[in-house]
Amino acid sequence: MLATFDATAPVFLLIMMGYALFQSKLIGAEVWAAVEHVCFYLLFPALIVKTLSRANLAALPIAEFASVVLIAVLLMSTLLLAARPILAKRYDVSGPTFTSLFQGATRFHGFMALAIVGSLYGDPGITLCAIALGVMIPVLNILNVAVLAVYGAHEGAPTPLTVFKQILRNPLIVACAIGFALNLTGLPNFIYTAIDIAGGGGLGLGLLAVGAGLNLSRATETRALVAVGVLIRLIGMPVFMILLAWAIGLTGLPRTIAIIAGAVPTASTAYVMARKMGGDAELMANIVTFQVLMAALTLPLFILIAENL
Repeated sequence: MLATFDATAPVFLLIMMGYALFQSKLIGAEVWAAVEHVCFYLLFPALIVKTLSRANLAALPIAEFASVVLIAVLLMSTLLLAARPILAKRYDVSGPTFTSLFQGATRFHGFMALAIVGSLYGDPGITLCAIALGVMIPVLNILNVAVLAVYGAHEGAPTPLTVFKQILRNPLIVACAIGFALNLTGLPNFIYTAIDIAGGGGLGLGLLAVGAGLNLSRATETRALVAVGVLIRLIGMPVFMILLAWAIGLTGLPRTIAIIAGAVPTASTAYVMARKMGGDAELMANIVTFQVLMAALTLPLFILIAENL
């Protein structure tokens, strides 16, 4: 337990440092927006390309691993859609509110997942995390855009072509494709070193940006719905990963990475999606903030469980 805490504590310490820096006004909001932009479009893609380009993919149970993370996402999505009429009738959950609960339960924080996996398991863990990104991001984009289009408060809905273009332009998806291609063709050492230097700076900056995006002053609003969002994501999703890994026979590091992918908070970009597509943006901001805070307790627990199954 102490080793798990020692490995995850620096992650959350960096998050709180980012929050403290943002609150101190030493670094302006526009700079934090630029930091997140650079991490998302350059540093994290570089990390993925560097890792996948020289990973021994043949030694990994990719089919079993991808099946676990994909089925978990689809299962959670199906259960939430099935429960929507009950939530609407019994708890007066509106369409926009449901979209925020849905995003909070299904999306996952790629920044945090990569940072934690990288610090704990190095390149082998990052390779599996990149595969999880490659599997989950297209599916999650399609599901969440569809749910927002149906239940969000908006005048127009995105077309299937728009959703497809969003997926193709996602820098993490592009990085996965480039990494897999370079794994087959090879990569010159000087280019690999340059990409390695760029990618190495992403993990710390990404965590600081996560902290800067927290809004603790509003985290106690809509407490009941926020609690539901926290429980579904931080408890329900990793439990699904554990059960599916057991059913499919996934073991070792791939199982641990799948559980971590399920146990990290929802993506911070969920707030942007909610604001732009008619979701409950205020609830989404509260869910994102509270999930990050509570993950400091739940994530080390599930890592410990994963490593001792």
